Amino acid sequence: MIYFDNSATTRPHPQVIEVVKRAMETYFGNPSSLHQKGLEAENVLKQARLVAAQYLGCKPSEILFTSGGTESNNAAIKGVAFQYQGRGKHIVTTSIEHPAVYDVCKQLESFGFSVTFLPVDRDGRVSVEDVKKAVRDDTILVSVMHVNNELGTIQPIAEIGEWLKQFPKTLFHVDAVQSFGKLPLRVKEWGIDLASISAHKFHGPRGTGILFKREGLIIQPLLMGGGQEGGFRSGTENLPAVAGMAKAIRMLAEEGKRDADRLSELTRHLREGLSSISGCVINTPAEGSAPHIVNVSFPGMKAEVVLHALEERGFLVSTKSACSSKADEPSRVLTATGMDREQALSAIRISLGRENTAEEVEKFIAAVREVGSMRSYMKEKV
Repeated sequence: MIYFDNSATTRPHPQVIEVVKRAMETYFGNPSSLHQKGLEAENVLKQARLVAAQYLGCKPSEILFTSGGTESNNAAIKGVAFQYQGRGKHIVTTSIEHPAVYDVCKQLESFGFSVTFLPVDRDGRVSVEDVKKAVRDDTILVSVMHVNNELGTIQPIAEIGEWLKQFPKTLFHVDAVQSFGKLPLRVKEWGIDLASISAHKFHGPRGTGILFKREGLIIQPLLMGGGQEGGFRSGTENLPAVAGMAKAIRMLAEEGKRDADRLSELTRHLREGLSSISGCVINTPAEGSAPHIVNVSFPGMKAEVVLHALEERGFLVSTKSACSSKADEPSRVLTATGMDREQALSAIRISLGRENTAEEVEKFIAAVREVGSMRSYMKEKV
């Protein structure tokens, strides 16, 4: 099987697996314990924090280890909401956020917060001007993802962050789960207060991630208990997974630029091939999109049928976000761009990764052409 679903999760790199295994065998002590095994484990944790901080260009104290992107998003948004509700209960986000942001904001509405869900254009991109118009005196948080997980559209994070610098009481959170390791993420330069990262999106282990939290920023902890992670995230740290994530970040530092350039070339080739296939509509914008995601529709066909037809031919892709792909409704993200229901229901996401090759892309284009020729049969299945 050829794996083209890297936005859902990536295969852990063999070196990462080896680091996780070694950490489980050797550094099994609790990092909070005072004995030798505890101190050894604490040192591994410190080294991992330093690796992450160096890659992000921040201080080690600004790195909080979490269980992944969902927890990081929840911790950031709820942490700000509950800490600063006394000075305002208004949050600004977009209509195309991942459920780990969108649904959290919906939940906060039930708690009495006011949320503005900004529209996007046909490319799935939010307008900086709309952000400016939405921010009010009682706005305590703006949360905008860096790269959309379904379309691959890059959001104007730098411009939004620069403008928000004049409002120190309005914090800026960025869901960087799909961009970390694929695009530059300049948390300091762009005025980002909080950023969410997930290890399994860049060949690290599942179940671990990072919340970047700007130095001096106080948020309400999502998890209370033993006071780990500077008191902001209690619970004994998942040290083997954190060590594996640090290894994956080291590999990004060594190979990340080369990987991104190679992915961009593969994606360019993929788009060229798909654009030549009758009935195949490319939804991902040609400009201003991530180097690894291509979303396409086959109007008149059902996405699940296309997905399984491709699987029969040896290719694994996805429909919508992996977190909501089993719901029999068109993607909220795609319909937010103004896409009609039929086109949205026929959309699949192709997401490339470090292990994919030009030969695989060529074979995939041929498979899509073959599936597309079965349109009349597919229509009977809708």
